[in-house]
Amino acid sequence: MNEYLKNLNRLEFVVTMACTGRCKHCSEGDHSGNSEHIDGDVAAKAIKEICQNYNIQSLMTFGGEPLLYPEDVCKIHKAAKIAGIPQRDLITNGFFSKDETRIKDVAHMLAISGVTGVMVSADAFHQETVPLEPVRFFANCVKNEGINVRVHPAWLVSKEDDNPYNVKTREILQCFIQDGIEVSDGNVIFPSGNAIKYLGEYFKDDVEYVNPYEEDPRDVRAISFNPNGDVLNGNVYEMGIMEILEGYKVDGN
Repeated sequence: MNEYLKNLNRLEFVVTMACTGRCKHCSEGDHSGNSEHIDGDVAAKAIKEICQNYNIQSLMTFGGEPLLYPEDVCKIHKAAKIAGIPQRDLITNGFFSKDETRIKDVAHMLAISGVTGVMVSADAFHQETVPLEPVRFFANCVKNEGINVRVHPAWLVSKEDDNPYNVKTREILQCFIQDGIEVSDGNVIFPSGNAIKYLGEYFKDDVEYVNPYEEDPRDVRAISFNPNGDVLNGNVYEMGIMEILEGYKVDGN
């Protein structure tokens, strides 16, 4: 086993960078022109092989907006369920269709595939460009399918700060609370991508901001697959996943 991956216990799949929102706080910046998405069959094969060699405890799919490609999302989660990964989560902004029949069908697909948790990103930033009602409808469909669903808001400065964005977020969250849908603590926006461009006035020059998602390259606990197949120092469309994992090295070694 690769010494840098001995504690690997989590898999992440960026299904696509295409998105139905254009959020001011997005760490990835402008999503326009991103039509690429991951191949669900290739991802499923990688999951099977990794789980034969590592004790993977959690898997997450996200984007962009992953539910632009729900069939691939479901292939990933079905493979994770078969492989015995106990926690299988999806992050979505909840807006991939206005057709209520399609929304219900996708929620059912997620349940059948074995998704254990759905986090719906809803707040002042998402709802500037994403309509609220289809998102609420989707969240309720997911709840009715028996999947644990929570709203996951983004807070500016801190959850307690009373800036105009946070005030609007609290109003939006009340809609979901009225529907009986739980709200998570969410996350505080990190100054990156669009956040710097549009919200720079809220970040202080004398404060050191720590990216909560940054991995230690010498002790990798989570690996992330990009829509083009890139993972660690390889590409799963060009090499076997175990070859990539076994060949992973830190620069200078």
